[in-house]
Amino acid sequence: MRKLTYIGHSAFFIEKDGDGILIDPFITGNPLANFDYKQKRISQIIVTHAHSDHLGDAIVISKATGAQIIAVFELANYCIDKGAKAIGVGIGGKLNFKWGSVKFLPAVHTSSNPDLPYGGLAAGVLLDIEGTTIYHAGDTALMPDFSMIGELYNPYYAILPIGGYYTMDIEDAAIAAKMLFSPEIIPMHYNTFPNIKADIQKFVNLIEEQGQKCLPLKVNEYVEF
Repeated sequence: MRKLTYIGHSAFFIEKDGDGILIDPFITGNPLANFDYKQKRISQIIVTHAHSDHLGDAIVISKATGAQIIAVFELANYCIDKGAKAIGVGIGGKLNFKWGSVKFLPAVHTSSNPDLPYGGLAAGVLLDIEGTTIYHAGDTALMPDFSMIGELYNPYYAILPIGGYYTMDIEDAAIAAKMLFSPEIIPMHYNTFPNIKADIQKFVNLIEEQGQKCLPLKVNEYVEF
């Protein structure tokens, strides 16, 4: 069984045949998250960029479990310096694992933290798991690259930030969904904090008006694919 579980904010956990793939594991300090990594088998941790609400607990979890962090080159080196296992990749780079592959794609955003003035470029990631494609956009503004990603990679699930303020808002995210052609859209990066409050029903309506399906997952809710 393959499962995609929403942890909260931009964090997701994918399970496939005993492998566990964490994405942007912001758990400590996340008022929504209720995820015990010690009860899970984690093989890879994918981090889209260096901001604390995305890098999150990646280093702690890697050191505790031996899981590899997959991130842009500069951020991966930072994680290695902190004692974690990590693999660095560039934008456009693709890595293969026994569960499938991950490709790093452009995002329009910044990437730094107090200890790391330059964390490389922010990214989105495209996972291919036995032919099912999952696109996690990371933090990003609306950008023309969404059309390219839709045409070239045809992601089935598109996970998009909708909270505004730091990323695109509901209206821009609906445009991005349309550009991607994805049948199913999963919103993220909203309602964690007051400045990214979003009207989720409004987003659902916009997506459905476009003929796409919206899956506003609750924390710890999952989809099987």
